[in-house]
Amino acid sequence: MMKNLLYKDFKLGISPFFYFLPVLTGALMLIPGWLYFIVLMYFCFITIPNMFATYKTQNDLMLSIMMPVTKKNIVKSRMLSVITLELLHIIIAVFYAIINKNLYNSATYIFLEPNFAFFGLVFIMFALFNIIFFPMFYKTAYKYGAPAIVSHAAIIIFASVVELLALFNPSINMYLKGPDSNSIYLQVGILGGGVVIFIISAIIAYKISVKRFGKVDI
Repeated sequence: MMKNLLYKDFKLGISPFFYFLPVLTGALMLIPGWLYFIVLMYFCFITIPNMFATYKTQNDLMLSIMMPVTKKNIVKSRMLSVITLELLHIIIAVFYAIINKNLYNSATYIFLEPNFAFFGLVFIMFALFNIIFFPMFYKTAYKYGAPAIVSHAAIIIFASVVELLALFNPSINMYLKGPDSNSIYLQVGILGGGVVIFIISAIIAYKISVKRFGKVDI
């Protein structure tokens, strides 16, 4: 039945527009010197509120409960659908980032440039979003406004702190942007660490969400 739940989410719950949205927002990666975190934040700002508003309008929760599935599977399918879209946004942003690096190879970036370290930090940003949004949402499995606001605030603060540190701390700036081999190793390490944090946070968010959803009377 997990397959049916995922099919319901991807076919009925998510508008086709949101599969195309990362192609549109990802194109902002081609702007030289842009605040590239915002490109990935659009997923949280646009897709998430609209997705969960649609689920609420369609009374998706009651439909899911009526299916012969467990609450664990309901949480798992919803998280998998969101994480899949997050990864889609990242993959398309990477594609545009490659074009960016080829177009502006010698450009000087004021803010973080789209390199290995940047995408590692993007994974951490999404990890932060997931670990706040899902456990808050599954306190009710219905109200998404407060979870969205809190998780949005958290990722804005995270991105702002990272950008400010890179902007005003020469050492951090050098390692996050530097072209030398030591910087590259660190950037790849940040990418790897970001992926690990993303996976671990998803598991933690899932377990907390399942526990909270289990206490919801429907």
